[in-house]
Amino acid sequence: MATVQENWQTKCTSISQTTKYIFNTALLSDVKFIVPMSNGESESKAIPAHKLVLAIGSPVFFAMFYGQMADTRDSIELPDCEYEVVLELFRFIYSDEVQLTGRNVMHVLYLAKKYLVPSLVEKCAEFMRKNLDASNVFSILSHAQKFEDKDLENRCWKVVEVQTEEALASDDFVVIERSLVESVVKSEKLNVKEVELFKAVNRWAEKKIENQGIASDGNAKREIIGEEILKEIRFPLMSQKEFATFVVDSNILSVQEIVNMIKHYSQVLTSPLPYLQSLRTGALRRVCRFKEYRAAGIERLWNYFDGSWNAIILSIDKNVRLYGVQHFGCEGCEYSVSMKINDAASYLSLAKKSGTYSSEKDSDGIYYGFDVLIDSPVILESGRRYEIRSMISGPQSWHGAKGQTSVNFEGINFIFSRSNDPLCCSNVEQGQFPVLLCTHSG
Repeated sequence: MATVQENWQTKCTSISQTTKYIFNTALLSDVKFIVPMSNGESESKAIPAHKLVLAIGSPVFFAMFYGQMADTRDSIELPDCEYEVVLELFRFIYSDEVQLTGRNVMHVLYLAKKYLVPSLVEKCAEFMRKNLDASNVFSILSHAQKFEDKDLENRCWKVVEVQTEEALASDDFVVIERSLVESVVKSEKLNVKEVELFKAVNRWAEKKIENQGIASDGNAKREIIGEEILKEIRFPLMSQKEFATFVVDSNILSVQEIVNMIKHYSQVLTSPLPYLQSLRTGALRRVCRFKEYRAAGIERLWNYFDGSWNAIILSIDKNVRLYGVQHFGCEGCEYSVSMKINDAASYLSLAKKSGTYSSEKDSDGIYYGFDVLIDSPVILESGRRYEIRSMISGPQSWHGAKGQTSVNFEGINFIFSRSNDPLCCSNVEQGQFPVLLCTHSG
């Protein structure tokens, strides 16, 4: 036992200092925990502890040492834990301090929940909220799923959706489980080019093959990836150059699959491709036209009347692809919508979409709304005028205010003007259509 200072108690000004002084020492210890140095390893190390201190800090330890079925052993093995992680649990119980890192935080969180130490649970959650980013999101996401922490899992998915390309490029992505890769490629809310998603999956497969020590070829990678993941890659969204440079050279697709894609690019394919061709919504640019938003309520109503339309005129100075338009709604409400995209000069209909939509908070959490996506994007040409109009049935909704006549977004000027239809409810200053969902046409 280490040398004990004489009258050490008098040097402690509080009970917390006293318990901190005896932390991880044999002084007054009446139990020790035998814990593997790393999970699954045979080498173990003992942590001296004090039943009273542990029982005061955790109801689980109280039941273990002082309950009806009290454990009277002076040595307790914890084979499913790691030494450094248990040490941090005890450090917190003894001193109200903890040394968290990106590597240990999820394991400490697991023990904090297991031993019912809610203040440590909150410490771990706070650490992850402050330190969660694209570089570690997949590591934390894997642990969040393992420990069934839904709130943390949702936070991780938000990072993945917003910073997809950075997250896919991280070292953590190539070591995640196959089930998580499948969840990623199935997500509609990825903010990444499809070719970059494919390249990340290819790197993940190559890493798996390297770890297994087998020869790396197209067939091996395809077996590792599996058909469920492969069919979710939207190859038609890649340019022909991207497909030829990265997909063909990976040797993952069969000769016939490559031939079919070449026919697709040449517009001579007679049978449908087995891949989705719609753009993932996370990759869409969201062009906002309002500066303020008004909630549904007694003083600020936005009603929908049978036979009335909401419409706005749009023009741009560079070509864009329009994928849809966001509409306002209200919390927990459903709306029936019939939307049209027309050429304002000829009144030729370019796209139509009808359906019933559930309203939820927008991506910034400011107002309630829903996206109406058209089946095929419309190329809006520079210098032409287009009308967006929707007939909407449903409860009162939020609406926009202080609308902008001109919005410059990523170098493109979006010009808004009022529809000539006198029955239309929306206009430039207020009303519907808070966001255009589009991409650069080039």
